[in-house]
Amino acid sequence: MRVRAAVVQAAPLVFDLDGTLERAQERARRAAETGAQIVVFPEAFVSGYPRGQDFGVKVGSRTPEGRELYHRYWASSIEVPGPATALLGDLARETGTYLVMGVIEREGGTLYCTILYFDAHGSLQGKHRKLMPTAAERLVWGCGDGSTMPVLDTPLGRVGGAICWENYMPMLRMHLYAQGVQIYCAPTADERETWLATIRHIALEGRCFVLSCNQFARRSDYPADYPGMLDAEPDRVICRGGSCIVDPLGKVLAGPLFDEPGILAADLDLDEIIRGKFDFDAVGHYARPDIFQLRVNTAPTPAVTTRPGPSPR
Repeated sequence: MRVRAAVVQAAPLVFDLDGTLERAQERARRAAETGAQIVVFPEAFVSGYPRGQDFGVKVGSRTPEGRELYHRYWASSIEVPGPATALLGDLARETGTYLVMGVIEREGGTLYCTILYFDAHGSLQGKHRKLMPTAAERLVWGCGDGSTMPVLDTPLGRVGGAICWENYMPMLRMHLYAQGVQIYCAPTADERETWLATIRHIALEGRCFVLSCNQFARRSDYPADYPGMLDAEPDRVICRGGSCIVDPLGKVLAGPLFDEPGILAADLDLDEIIRGKFDFDAVGHYARPDIFQLRVNTAPTPAVTTRPGPSPR
């Protein structure tokens, strides 16, 4: 079975939800023109990765300005499900693609870095919340729990993924491999050249195709009053990209793309997965469950649970 895949290296209009959704529509339509059946967008595409911000935080203190910036970020985030997910579902249906979108999701007063999965009929099939925000991301993003780590059975194969430095969590990767992931989506904000080595390792380890997608962003993609960038030239590059597509034996099929926006596309021969597992299957013949075992808690872990009281007599 062959699947045409595309990754979109682009930037949102940070803190501008409506403008970002318009940009997502335009880029997704262009990706569909490549013949893509699955299209992956970067981490935090809707509505922005707050690169460079400290939100006024020091140990023991917060500033009013930082609180206001958080409120602004929250206001440009989305509820799942909600009006934005309905629009993205319509976009998936219009383009006839399986759409994988990085968003900032809000629930109450908390934000989560999330991947959303839409099928080609426009249905929201599932989501994954980033389990462990990295470093200062913890100032503004909450931690996901084990209830949103799906690998989804789709007409294109089994689709799942992890976000940015979650991909350095070997036990999370093992959980995805155990679910039979074939098309592993890795939206990221990591623009380092070393990221390609990570993606190639995952492809080899999981014997899966890996679609990694990063933003290419300039100063002009951020608001005019964005803290820390007030004097920067509009064309200054803020994130240089590095998107790529890698096959189950570590061969780079497309990219890495640096220093420009673009759409990378490649044909995935899913039979290559089985050919690769001939000599390595991390959760099969190359495992040693008599020595190593992984236990995974996939239950939701809400802060508050309620139980009905006894019936009155």
